[in-house]
Amino acid sequence: MENPLLLFPQLNISASKDKAYYKVMKPEIKEEPHKASKPGAKQKRNRLSLLLQKPEFHEGDHLGKPGNLTKAASVSPEEAVKWGESFDKLLSEKAGLDAFTKFLKTEFSEENIEFWIACEDYKKSKSAHELLPKAKIIFETFIQKDAPKEVNLDFHTKEVTSQSIGQPLHSTFDAAQSTVYRLMEQDSYPRFLSSAPYLSLLQGRAPGRAARRRSRSF
Repeated sequence: MENPLLLFPQLNISASKDKAYYKVMKPEIKEEPHKASKPGAKQKRNRLSLLLQKPEFHEGDHLGKPGNLTKAASVSPEEAVKWGESFDKLLSEKAGLDAFTKFLKTEFSEENIEFWIACEDYKKSKSAHELLPKAKIIFETFIQKDAPKEVNLDFHTKEVTSQSIGQPLHSTFDAAQSTVYRLMEQDSYPRFLSSAPYLSLLQGRAPGRAARRRSRSF
């Protein structure tokens, strides 16, 4: 951390005058090192606090840090209702994606949404030379046998995907991604819609309206 006396020379001048005053007027008073160090410690804490507030410290990697319900808690009931209209609608909104990811973590199946997000990012690669390293990471993380976050794929889909890793295309993971998408849509999504966190987002509506709107979600 930069020395504040170098950034603000006037502080250095003031400090020198204060020291001279104490030496001439009251030589018996000793400077207390621990008190002098307090402003520096406080300044460090303030700078650390500002640093942690920067956006880059809260942009979780899609592979492993998917987010939580903190932002979803501020979602209006009307917005939350839209998540029940379709699974695609839920995933298309960041707050919905974060809320669903948080829910999957409680079921210990967050690898599914992490794989889906990784595939979405993979398809956005702008050049061919980006595909190979990304494809290998996705394959080794989610698809190969005993992968740390292995997703549930049938033998045929896994085999087809494996064969294209050497020369990957933007469509290399399409079949696997579709399989995992359907799995989440048919299995996890209905449970999410009936989960306490999601239902708590709907509490701002009148009971009659809530019952009618929710019935169309299923």
